[in-house]
Amino acid sequence: MAMASSCTQLCLQCRSLLCSKTVANTWQYYTQVRHCIRVTRVPTKILDGSSIIKGNRVTNQAREMWKQQMFCYSDLAAKHLATEAKEDKAVEETSRADVVAYKSPLLPIRDAVSEIQVSLDLDAAAEFSALEVISDEEAVSISVPSAMPPASTSLRDYVDQSETLSKLVQLGVNLWKLEQRPNVGSMLLRLNFNTDVAPRLLFLKEIGVEDSRFGYIITHNPFILTESLENLQSRVNYLKSKKFSSENVASMVSRAPYLLNFSVKRLDNRLGFYQQQLNLSASNTRNIVARLPRLLCGGLDSVKENLKVCEIELGFKENEIQHIVIAVPKVLTANKRKLIQIFDYLHNVMKVPHNLIAKFPQVLNTKYLRVRERHLFLEYLGKAQYHPTLPNYLSLDRLVSLPDEIFCTELALATLEDFYLFQKTL
Repeated sequence: MAMASSCTQLCLQCRSLLCSKTVANTWQYYTQVRHCIRVTRVPTKILDGSSIIKGNRVTNQAREMWKQQMFCYSDLAAKHLATEAKEDKAVEETSRADVVAYKSPLLPIRDAVSEIQVSLDLDAAAEFSALEVISDEEAVSISVPSAMPPASTSLRDYVDQSETLSKLVQLGVNLWKLEQRPNVGSMLLRLNFNTDVAPRLLFLKEIGVEDSRFGYIITHNPFILTESLENLQSRVNYLKSKKFSSENVASMVSRAPYLLNFSVKRLDNRLGFYQQQLNLSASNTRNIVARLPRLLCGGLDSVKENLKVCEIELGFKENEIQHIVIAVPKVLTANKRKLIQIFDYLHNVMKVPHNLIAKFPQVLNTKYLRVRERHLFLEYLGKAQYHPTLPNYLSLDRLVSLPDEIFCTELALATLEDFYLFQKTL
């Protein structure tokens, strides 16, 4: 047992020399010692942790074997120390690479490499132990790179890692609205702020769009960031060729974010439609489009339907419709049910004729409840008179446009408290 333990210690000592400065020679020395021990070994059998040596000459063979191993070890150790003293510094720097490349005739290179790697890994683990106490300065200096989440249902998780998203948030873009739209979030993550976003923002600024409107435009139309600058410039040039001023173009783009996403052909078709459908001059067409630029962006079905409602259901004449649209372009895009409701109350309850409604078309763009409450209050006071030829005439324009306090003092000749109390009775 003692002899086997000694042999094991010798092997471990030789093996610990693998990471020394002269690893290549040490490895050769180790293999020679191992070969020496292997030659002098006699058959053994391990049983219950003790060594039983077979044969009748157990004691004599064991002693002779131990002597041979000691002589062999001493001889090889002397040779190794002599060789180590003569080595050059260049050999010391490249010794680790030589160990892997060295092939022992008695030990396969695969075993050697595996043993070396295990030894190196253990050293590294001891050097960078997770239990090692470090100072506060070292702890602060440790930087852990944050990885981009592979998948998420919210753009909020990517803001800290994406320069584009963080800059868009600073511009006032509502990411929570954009992430609800399909494929928009992944599109924004693929964009580079310097090459994709910044040039479009500079373009918008050059045509006169205010910086405060960037967030609104991108929130409602993020696809403008993918449009080529050539296409954007060609559409602006077209609008200017139709005699839209630079101020009008900037205002139209600010209020209708999708305007520059449509081709020149589509813009031209829309302008032609309104001019021909309403029999408007070029000046009046530019006027209504500049005031309501979404007419060039939305669909035409609702516009055609509202024109038919005004003509057929409401009974307005062509020139009256033309006057209404020029004064209040929102009539073309208003909700059909609300438009019919307010007209029915004006014409059938308040007894206002078509020509007066066409003369004050703002009433068609007013909330139904506002008109109803004020008319009933005036009727309660006996002052609901809307015909210009009769005494105590009240203009429809003032009826719907004045604030409550002025309405009460100038039209109803009552106090604001009286009007509020009347509203509670409705």
